[in-house]
Amino acid sequence: MSNIDVVITGMGATTPLGGDVASTWDGLLAGRSGIGPLVADWTEQFDLPVKIAAQLAQDPSERLPRVQARRLDRCEQVAVIAAREAWADAGFTVPDDDHQDVEPERLGVTIGTGVGGPVTLVNQFELLREHGIRKVSPLTVPMLMPNGPAAHVGIELKARAGVHSPASACASGAEGIAAGYEMIRSGRADVVVAGGAEACIHPITLAGFAQARTVSTRNDDPTAASRPFDSDRDGFVLGEGSGVVILERADRAKARNARIYATLAGFGITSDGYHITGNHPEGIGQIAAMRAAITMAGLSASDIGHVNAHATSTVVGDIGEAAAIRAAIGEHTIVTASKGALGHLVGGAGAVEGIATILALYHGLIPATLNLQNQDPKVDLDIVAGEPRKAELTAALSNSFGFGGHNTALLFTPAV
Repeated sequence: MSNIDVVITGMGATTPLGGDVASTWDGLLAGRSGIGPLVADWTEQFDLPVKIAAQLAQDPSERLPRVQARRLDRCEQVAVIAAREAWADAGFTVPDDDHQDVEPERLGVTIGTGVGGPVTLVNQFELLREHGIRKVSPLTVPMLMPNGPAAHVGIELKARAGVHSPASACASGAEGIAAGYEMIRSGRADVVVAGGAEACIHPITLAGFAQARTVSTRNDDPTAASRPFDSDRDGFVLGEGSGVVILERADRAKARNARIYATLAGFGITSDGYHITGNHPEGIGQIAAMRAAITMAGLSASDIGHVNAHATSTVVGDIGEAAAIRAAIGEHTIVTASKGALGHLVGGAGAVEGIATILALYHGLIPATLNLQNQDPKVDLDIVAGEPRKAELTAALSNSFGFGGHNTALLFTPAV
């Protein structure tokens, strides 16, 4: 790869804490929870052991024209909303036949998703079964395909340098950002719209996670259900949302006097080769991903002042990641876990948490881990709890780990 610096010039999000980056960040700092009782027509129809979720704070129907919303799966809707915010935040306008801020052949998109549009698939199958083929939408396949979120963003922004859709479960959003970095460093693009999206809160996904005993059943106290690193944790809370960043060549960003939030200085992507749902017991893949990101950035472990942990609130996963962070970086780093407030956004998690990491670096302020009241004694790390903590950071790292043994670490440094 070349020595081109890659910077972040725009950010967008829609999450359980807010319909944009500002409200999401404010929610993290204020210690608000985006988790509540399930609100859906089917809630009473199925006797599920889990009756809580981290649902969007602002429904996509409030942001998208009615006709467009009906043509998109919910996963595609959140990706388009987050991408529009990021694009505008970077100072760009929506391209038309008369004006384009970025040459189409130099613009790429990399938006990952864990599963894409399974809700569309299931709903359309029900229509087929009950009413026959005439009720099935001709847009079924474009709505359910995992590349749909990235494709719709690419079409809207007229991106022609390549549109990609990493699918690595809960690491998809982070891997989308890493893929965007590679597009710029390899010379394929000057600007990349990168991130992740997911919206699969549905009876079948909740039932599957419940059967696997990975989700919290703290139904009587939803806001306290997601408890990363806490001794009383009992599983994650399924969420939905999207995070998107604008990655840009540093020289290009400076030439147009763009606001630069941070530099994406490196990343690490590894795989465990061990188990379809469980991480390697010795954390070899997680450790290797963090070390690879540090090496790519030309830094040392002592430079990493902050880690936004993957920390889903599962009994085994949190302990394993804590040990991996300690092995790869050391005990000095300050750790937080955004999923206490956001829930687990699956394919959108790595991108939204990457944005939280960028903002912690940009503002010198690390949000607290919500619901961390009694830190597990096996978690031997400095984890922020109670109130946000001020810190002057020279480098921050965001972890994302997914089913299948996918590990991605993103490393950010201050603007160059």
